[in-house]
Amino acid sequence: MSKKVLVLGEVKDNALRNVSFEVIAAAKTISGGAEVTALLIGDDVKGYANELAQYGADRVLVVEDAKLAQYTSDGYSQAFMAAYEQEQPDAIVMGHTAQGKDLSPKIATKIDAGLISDVTSIEGEGDDAVFVRPIYSGKAFEKVKINDGLTFVTVRPNNITPLEKDEGKSADAESVSAEIVDLRSVIKDVVRKSTEGVDLSEAKVIVAGGRGVKGEEGFEPLQELATLLGGAVGASRGACDAEYCDYSLQIGQTGKVVTPDLYFAVGISGAIQHVAGMSNSKIIVAINKDPEAEIFKIADYGIVGDLFDVMPILIEEVKKAI
Repeated sequence: MSKKVLVLGEVKDNALRNVSFEVIAAAKTISGGAEVTALLIGDDVKGYANELAQYGADRVLVVEDAKLAQYTSDGYSQAFMAAYEQEQPDAIVMGHTAQGKDLSPKIATKIDAGLISDVTSIEGEGDDAVFVRPIYSGKAFEKVKINDGLTFVTVRPNNITPLEKDEGKSADAESVSAEIVDLRSVIKDVVRKSTEGVDLSEAKVIVAGGRGVKGEEGFEPLQELATLLGGAVGASRGACDAEYCDYSLQIGQTGKVVTPDLYFAVGISGAIQHVAGMSNSKIIVAINKDPEAEIFKIADYGIVGDLFDVMPILIEEVKKAI
């Protein structure tokens, strides 16, 4: 049986996040040919409707209100519930982002639905869809199938390939009426401490540093390499604890979980807490002067050497190649 699917698009820094297109692709697999409706929530988001349609959305709904200019759990849940009650979908898909991880359990509770979080792949389609998600810090995977009731999943960014963009498609944004009231929290100002550039959770290339970089200045060559490759800089908890960089860059069990195409682990020993956040990267390159470092056990390529000798050579070779 086909399923009508409602997906949530995310806007960040005046652009749609790539995960917005990934959840549409996931919804198409789940729907079995039924309608996929994308929802945008914010202050002024109608202008993103065409792009969602170009990536496969059949319809685009918007809930707009000045109170929704910044994400809050109360405001967005009220907006989402208004769209849900209007559409009565058979399935819901969100990104497993900071926003999705906060909002999805709240919505699941309101509609009395189960939630399959952090899905990395989908096997089959329609009613036969099986959702694959990591467990035990990525050391194992479980497969989950919904036999009855609403299907509600969150999708880990950078794992589901978006549909091919169709420049010729467009969509009229349909407004949904929602009363946003009794907000218990209001965002008055956002102070950004993270570096500008590619979003770490969606980066295709990540250059991460550990305690081995020995200081804040040790991250400078990592940033140079990341910039050359169009990627982002990350860090281990050890580097963050040592105040070499901000905690917004932390990757691991208590930080961000990332799945880039290419991951450089520079001066990172390979503690299990860090590995839990990056072990599903497609290609892992480890640079460490200790040949017995744990990181080499999961690396596809390993360079044994002092990172301060290796990084300049690597950067020069990359410059020649691009």
